[in-house]
Amino acid sequence: MPDTGTWVVIPVFNEQTVIADVVTEVRTVFPNVVCVDDGSRDDSAGCIATTPAHLVRHPINLGQGASLQTGIDYALRRGAERICTFDADGQHDVQDAARMAQIVRDGQADVVLGSRFLESTEPVPPLKRLVLRTVAALSPASRKLELTDAHNGLRVLSRAAAEQLTITMNGMAHASEIVAALARSSLKVVEVPVTIRYTEYSRSKGQSLFNGVNILFDLSVRQR
Repeated sequence: MPDTGTWVVIPVFNEQTVIADVVTEVRTVFPNVVCVDDGSRDDSAGCIATTPAHLVRHPINLGQGASLQTGIDYALRRGAERICTFDADGQHDVQDAARMAQIVRDGQADVVLGSRFLESTEPVPPLKRLVLRTVAALSPASRKLELTDAHNGLRVLSRAAAEQLTITMNGMAHASEIVAALARSSLKVVEVPVTIRYTEYSRSKGQSLFNGVNILFDLSVRQR
């Protein structure tokens, strides 16, 4: 049965190569999808428009954090019972998202976070592993929640959890901001294993070590 209560939010920036296929895959499970085109310079918006997904556009690039907040607000206004955040580059598996949404639907957790470091058979590129492990190890919030993968874009939140969330960091540091907000809350947060599909395309869109250092710097400044 399709999960009509979960809205999937996909932040999009220059993803014309894959976004229509990603939306098509997601909609095999989740009919309600909102793509936030974050000032793309390519034809991402045109590709999204060929699908049944809802399309919201930022006139300029504001960053992934801002795109997620826009999409979450849009879905909540339309009665979403749960929110799933899903990357646009094709690296996530919709069946993982379905399993995570079921956990929230069953009331076992308020928030479910995906981890590529729990029981995953897909090898994580060494540089990415170093970045993600470093961020998790240095983040007090990640340690409090006992997370292994604080920067995985696949998440499912209950409506109540999504309504509590306010993302102010527009760039990639939003992921750590989300974790910090969850650590301060009374929400029940669980982490589950997910598979990340590292295609040549998704690798080209991935985070560098330099970006990981920037995330830590942004967080240290904001927490002073």
